[in-house]
Amino acid sequence: IKMFDLIAHRQRGDSHPFSPTCILLFLYLLFTRFWLVSVLYAVWWFFDYDTPARGGRRVSMVCELKMWKYMRDYFPIKLVKTADLDPRHNYILGFHPHGVLVAGAFTNFCTYTTGFRQLFPGLTSYLLMLPLWFRAPFFRDYIMCAGLIPSDKKSASYPLSKKRGGNAVVIAVGGAPEALDAHPGTYTLLLAKKKGFIKMAMEHGAHLVPVFSFGENELFDQVGNQKGTWLRWLQERLQRIMGISLPLFHARGIFQYSFGLLPYRKPISTVVGRPIRVERNEKPSAEELDALHQLYMDELSNLFEEHKGNYGVDKDTQLSFV
Repeated sequence: IKMFDLIAHRQRGDSHPFSPTCILLFLYLLFTRFWLVSVLYAVWWFFDYDTPARGGRRVSMVCELKMWKYMRDYFPIKLVKTADLDPRHNYILGFHPHGVLVAGAFTNFCTYTTGFRQLFPGLTSYLLMLPLWFRAPFFRDYIMCAGLIPSDKKSASYPLSKKRGGNAVVIAVGGAPEALDAHPGTYTLLLAKKKGFIKMAMEHGAHLVPVFSFGENELFDQVGNQKGTWLRWLQERLQRIMGISLPLFHARGIFQYSFGLLPYRKPISTVVGRPIRVERNEKPSAEELDALHQLYMDELSNLFEEHKGNYGVDKDTQLSFV
């Protein structure tokens, strides 16, 4: 179970048991003879507050932990390269679909178990996560060790502004709402109106790279929540209020395969597409933004069509953008 500890919060900001535990520990220590630990940490936190917005603090030893290899082999998960990425440039990698766990994004871009550094030498990857969790004491340091940074514009812009290049910001574009459509066999992407990452790429001249993770939606069964049902209405309402989505999912248990919260052992193949060259344009017009957005969707569709046959997707299946 430990090997799923970090991805269990699903990167988009769902509740994670370790986060409130860290907060309670911080408060509890204040009322014990170890109160100085919390006080000293608070001082450290004050001076270190902006670190998440400045690229975080990745620790290679954490990214190389053996438990990530067990996690990789459990599904298993692999990273597939289709083109070189020149380390002299910066990139925004659009990760699709979000799924329930974002297991492919975390394993491929936050750990060193699937060969990202060997496949794309000279590139450093950063996975975006809800800023809320970087305000939790102790927990913030835990997630920064794996290369996670807040999903706000300031934090995402920091690595993209490095003129020497070599940075790849990974964005699960569909975010929390798309997780509600993460049913096995479905390929619905919340992308048609998502243009913020496109604009950011243009402002920094960062090349866009579509990424499709085959198998990401196969890890859990989700309670039926089609559009128009009362459950979907409630989930979307809560998502707007709290900023997090609450998919009702289940899969297998530890010692049995009929019911539980552990994901199914389904293979995940994360395919990194060809880069779309983007010229720096700090104030793009609406027409320029729309044109690049359409090009990105076309390239993502092409990537899906080229590789779907290799991963058990029916030849008549197509991506749906909403």
